[in-house]
Amino acid sequence: MQRELPIFEPAPTELAALDPTPTPRRHPDWIRARMPSGEAYHELKALMRGLSLNTVCEEARCPNIGECWDQRTATIMILGDTCTRACGFCAVKTGRPTWFDDDEPRRVAEAIGALGLEHVVITSVARDDLPDGGSRIFAETITRLRETSPGMGIEVLIPDFDGSDDRLRTVMDARPDILNHNLETVRRLQKPVRKRARWDRSLYVLRRAKEMAAEIGYPAHTKSSLMVGLGETRSELHEAFEALRDNDVDILTIGQYLRPSLQHLPLERYYHPDEFADMKREALELGFRHVESAPLVRSSYHARDQVPGAELKRLRRRATIDADGRIVPLAG
Repeated sequence: MQRELPIFEPAPTELAALDPTPTPRRHPDWIRARMPSGEAYHELKALMRGLSLNTVCEEARCPNIGECWDQRTATIMILGDTCTRACGFCAVKTGRPTWFDDDEPRRVAEAIGALGLEHVVITSVARDDLPDGGSRIFAETITRLRETSPGMGIEVLIPDFDGSDDRLRTVMDARPDILNHNLETVRRLQKPVRKRARWDRSLYVLRRAKEMAAEIGYPAHTKSSLMVGLGETRSELHEAFEALRDNDVDILTIGQYLRPSLQHLPLERYYHPDEFADMKREALELGFRHVESAPLVRSSYHARDQVPGAELKRLRRRATIDADGRIVPLAG
């Protein structure tokens, strides 16, 4: 018999071991992903296949792929599709990578230029096998993207680079608009959820990224993401919110963990949309510039609306040109 997952019951105090019982196939009524559709989605899908690009949208089975691709926002995964870490929540395959292409930044930039994206998120698998963790390829990809798509917003979602200042500086010198590194879960659950990652190391990476941007002399936002439903408590989540703000993180995304397979960590409970709304209010009161909080929110959700200057771009999208060449807002 399938077990019923609690929704408003207090979460367990410790994360359970891998549960041999199947995760119920039916989610609550509010867990409803939009079916991928639309002209822009199918166009991007065909282009991605034709250009042999890996996207975390597909590799990690993101439920928002239809909405994001329809808005011409995508998350490109560089440095191959095999991760050297085996985090308990992640659907990306793990193992010993054998792929590396020094020419990847040029190919990615040319491909992205053909896609006509408004915003791109560049992420990667963890590459602990590389001497620089892949930081040079991140930096070169950003530089190439600036050349081929100068008006596009660029966000990078990076691994922790083992806390190396040199690797992080390599990325920040390329001037991404947003530097994203995910805390993923509360302090107590870091070890079972993230394996080789560390709570303090992740917070250090986020703090140093903001400090480096200031030293270089350009505005950058920092961003992080948390999953809920792994057995954490609300007080532990508040501690995580405070820790991120104490390290000057600007943007926070909060979403429901959904178990990819029986080999991944068990789902302890579902959070109701009202709880996500409460967490958003709580986080905004702590001073975050932008918070996305809902069951299907993932790290790159609505990413194009979070870059510096995004408000002006948003107004332009909602405007038209009158007979005298002036920009005027559309009705409604």
